[in-house]
Formats: sequence, C-alpha cells, structure tokens
Amino acid sequence: MSMPIAVAAGPAPARLRPVGGAVTEQTARAEPVDATVAENWDLVRRAQAGDTAAFGTLYDRHVDGVYRYVLLRVGDRHLAEDVTSETFLRALRRITSISYQGRDVGAWFTTIARNLVLDHVKSSRFRMEVVTEEIAEAPPSESAGSGPEQQVLNRSTHDELLRCIADLGDDQRECIILRFIQGYSVSETATIMQRNEGAVKALQHRAVRRLARLLPTGFR
Repeated sequence: MSMPIAVAAGPAPARLRPVGGAVTEQTARAEPVDATVAENWDLVRRAQAGDTAAFGTLYDRHVDGVYRYVLLRVGDRHLAEDVTSETFLRALRRITSISYQGRDVGAWFTTIARNLVLDHVKSSRFRMEVVTEEIAEAPPSESAGSGPEQQVLNRSTHDELLRCIADLGDDQRECIILRFIQGYSVSETATIMQRNEGAVKALQHRAVRRLARLLPTGFR
C-alpha cells in the first residue's frame, strides 16, 4: 500500500538532548539484540537528530503493518488510510520523545494508531466490517508460536478467519489482530493494550476458543 505523507516537509525535529547531561537508567538500557530491531532504533536516533530520510525509511517499513491493523479495527479503507497517515504525522512530531524500552519501534507506531482508533470509536458509532481483499495475502504470523492456539488459526482459511474475527468482542478482536496477524509478542501486545501479560494470555486463550466455536464445522 502506498499513501503520500510529507515526511520531509516542515522543520526537522530537534535533536534530543539529555537533561543535565546525566546518564540515566533509561539511556543506559541495553541495546536491542535482534539486528532488525537494532537497525530500526538506529533509524529512530537518526530521525531524532533531524534526518528526515531516516524517518521516511521507518515509514516505508511499518506503514503496511499499521494500515493492516487499523483496517482490521475500523473496517473502512478510506478511514484506515486517514488514521494511518495521522499515525505517522503524530509519530514524526513526537519522535524525540521515545527511547528503546525492549520492544521494536513498530509497537510504538501501533500504539499511536490504536489511540486514534479509540478516539474515533468514542466520537462516532460504526459497524465493524472486515475487508478481506487487501489483507488476505498476509497470513497470520508464525512468530506467535506453534501451540494449540496457533494450530486453530493455521487450520482455517484466512478469509474465513477474518470474517470470524469480526464477530469477536473488541478486546478479543484486538488481541487476535496484534498477536496472530501483526505478530507481536505477548509483552508487546500487553504494552499496546495497556494490560499485564497475564491478562493478555487469558484474553488470547478466550479469544481463540471463541474463534474455534465461530469457525464453520469444515474448518475445525
């Protein structure tokens, strides 16, 4: 998906300066081990120093995932495009406020998108409709594990699964989207949903059990 966004327009974000020059526990936090995550955070640091091309690279890497998440939440392509664009505009304005906290920067983009979706839900009422054509090419992520819950997802066709996800409650639907479609870890999902990991695991278990009941007999 391609959406125009003026990442190079306007003044560049100011360089992030430590308060008082002191090395804090936050700045001394261990660097990410995963090479892709480390590269993403290097792009963040460059964007914080005013490198708009670095932010453009972050946009290119994460825009499709953010759009897919929003589309599954709101069910409307045009609204999903608007929310996705606003997500990255807000991220550009706030880029100097973040630092590595043990997660990929993609979780931060998704958190911004989630807050925008919640704002929309509060300001208007809409019927959730899953749009499958644009999402069907991206199967549920394998990074979420290969246990019984993942097997339930793997046994279904992707289109049928998306239709069943639309029938879940809001929290269960979001948990399934984050864990099995976006591929976030339990820890990242907990951060985005502002819950503890135990609550996310319990929510995931109930959601997958509900999906198993919703799937037609031939898909079980």
